[in-house]
Amino acid sequence: MRVIAGIYKGRRLKTLEGMKVRPTSDRLRETLFNILAPRIEGSRFLDLCAGSGAVGIEALSRGAQSAMFVESGRRAAAVISENLRHCGIGREASVIVRDALAALRYCATHGRQFDIVYFDPPYDSPLYSSVLWALARDGALAPDAVVIAEHRRGLALLPDYDRLRPYREVVQGDAVLTFYSVEEAVAP
Repeated sequence: MRVIAGIYKGRRLKTLEGMKVRPTSDRLRETLFNILAPRIEGSRFLDLCAGSGAVGIEALSRGAQSAMFVESGRRAAAVISENLRHCGIGREASVIVRDALAALRYCATHGRQFDIVYFDPPYDSPLYSSVLWALARDGALAPDAVVIAEHRRGLALLPDYDRLRPYREVVQGDAVLTFYSVEEAVAP
């Protein structure tokens, strides 16, 4: 796996081995960042269930102001830290070793908000709904934020999660990227 574009272009990234690990392919990452290109520069990026950190590192490489990597597995978090060091990424990145819901609660209580959230748990994870609901309600999203959930084709996600509304879906092979925008609350 490698960084596709930007200041860290071509850098090789380590990944964990095993059946539970499913890194986002270079092709799918390239599609994702072609879509996100107008939003990346200066953004605050959250890579939830970050795995090797490849998606968040790609965001930093392409001009994101900061990236937070959330990963519950200590071995995977160590790989993310190693990949960040290998690329020479410093204070603009932070690695949080917590499950996604605990990390979102932490962000909400500390006033951390994000412009772009990439959520990619293991495909068989029960986390999809609970994390998307938490993102919609807990205050971690900036007003014009976008949330992208990577999931297996055939997974039935809800038509919306409170203020999160799907606006685009991209299918490549068995992988699907569902893009959500934040709907503004209407005053009574």
